[in-house]
Amino acid sequence: MNQAARHIGRTLAFVLPVVLVLSGTLAVTRVPWAAPADSQVLTASSNTASTQARGLAPHEVLRDKLLTEMQEKNPGVALTHLQQATNGRPSLAKHCVEIARSLGRAAVAKYGPKQAQSYARPVCDTSYATGVQAR
Repeated sequence: MNQAARHIGRTLAFVLPVVLVLSGTLAVTRVPWAAPADSQVLTASSNTASTQARGLAPHEVLRDKLLTEMQEKNPGVALTHLQQATNGRPSLAKHCVEIARSLGRAAVAKYGPKQAQSYARPVCDTSYATGVQAR
């Protein structure tokens, strides 16, 4: 019995590292290390890198994204994503009022005051409604 346990132990001591190395190698080969050939990658030293992207703060990027989303879908979707973003990143909460007001003003420009007000939600202390009324 003792000799059988040693034999099993030695076999495992030899086979287990081989299996781990092979499975790790196979896992690494499945990772998409390189970008697709048709995509363009810019380095930090690239002359064509956007200067605008470097200068925007996270809340400005979020505002621009939500304004675009509001134009493509509706203010309700943008307000929901604003709430989710401020819940996910508390550092954005201090800019929530400003962003919601911007969404309200943009909604009035696109939909008119009455329809824009129909999308109001209690996001950022009803700042969206304030933006709608300010127009």
